[in-house]
Amino acid sequence: MHVVVLGAGYAGLTLSRLLEDTLPDGVDLTVVDESPDHLVQHELHRVIRRPELTSEISISLPEVLETASVRVATVEGIDRDERTITLSNGSLSYDVAAICLGARTAFYGIDGVREHAIPLKRLPHASRIRARALEGCRADEFRIVVGGAGLSGIQVAGELAVLVSERGSDATVTLLEQFDSVAPSFPENFQRAVARTLDAQGVDVRTGAAVTRADESRVALESGEELPSDLFVWTGGIQGADAFDGDRPTVEADLRLDARTFALGDAARVVDATGEAVPASAQTAVRQARTAAENVRRVVDADLEGGGFDRDADVGEAIDGARVADDPGPELETYSYDSPGWVVSVGDDAVAQVGPAVVTGRAAKTLKATVGVGYLSSVGAVRNAADLAYLESPFGRRH
Repeated sequence: MHVVVLGAGYAGLTLSRLLEDTLPDGVDLTVVDESPDHLVQHELHRVIRRPELTSEISISLPEVLETASVRVATVEGIDRDERTITLSNGSLSYDVAAICLGARTAFYGIDGVREHAIPLKRLPHASRIRARALEGCRADEFRIVVGGAGLSGIQVAGELAVLVSERGSDATVTLLEQFDSVAPSFPENFQRAVARTLDAQGVDVRTGAAVTRADESRVALESGEELPSDLFVWTGGIQGADAFDGDRPTVEADLRLDARTFALGDAARVVDATGEAVPASAQTAVRQARTAAENVRRVVDADLEGGGFDRDADVGEAIDGARVADDPGPELETYSYDSPGWVVSVGDDAVAQVGPAVVTGRAAKTLKATVGVGYLSSVGAVRNAADLAYLESPFGRRH
């Protein structure tokens, strides 16, 4: 039997490590990712100001996966009828698959944004943003615009504001958000704390400012205003992986796309056991992976015990979330969204929400560092965790 995990982001890596411990002996596990390294995405913004963190947030997959085979390739297509996967360097067949391909930056067809803005999804993006910002610090006038004030945009704007300040530059950083507040999907007390912290870090926040087009020197808004822009960073939203043609298919709380295929993390729109849509985040991806690991194991166990799905019937009848009425397979666990809180870096500060309480300053920064180190430890990257803890300490920051 062959289990395949597509993607090794937060959901894929967490799921793969859990399956290594729970799948029965003799079941083959293959992990496919376009990179041999896992990127700790929620720390990527820090590389804009502190490139020395690059090695700490890049984790070699073969070093943290003990029994899974790692295949470096791009997923180009998934045929769920035939249970085959087309890769950039060949193909794979599977008995059970979990699609954890994450998401791509969405440009929404806005004129000029794809061509003139830099997203922040990969290490080369962070390096380009840093290089452009440092070059601009030497100019008499330099205007930085960040589009999108979700958590990613907030963190990028904060890093850039401190970076130019450290260089003694008068460069400006403007953060645009089409809705009426920053962090629009979060509670109001969290939004207010983030807005105050951005202001304290020198970021000019513009809400109710939808981008309509961009070129090499300007960002146009729906209001008709045009902002001068020498560096434009876009964090305005996400779309599905190329293998799904940019779509993020909806899955219910058991995370099934069909009887033998699961989808989780940013790759899918997850509706939890309460019927509520779940926000896309690293935190939810990791938690969904625990549910997916249990459900994959149950499907595999049922198959090996002879009580699994009818191989000829289930493939064609369970498409796009529909269940096989006469062969439902094993009872599966359901995922319920329950967040213990949120934390976001804002330059040299941070904002955290734990329950109803919102904190900033040292407490929030400590919590942010703890989250990063804790995640690295949870996926077996102990050396990375130790190095990150040192670099985030007062001693590491001196160098």
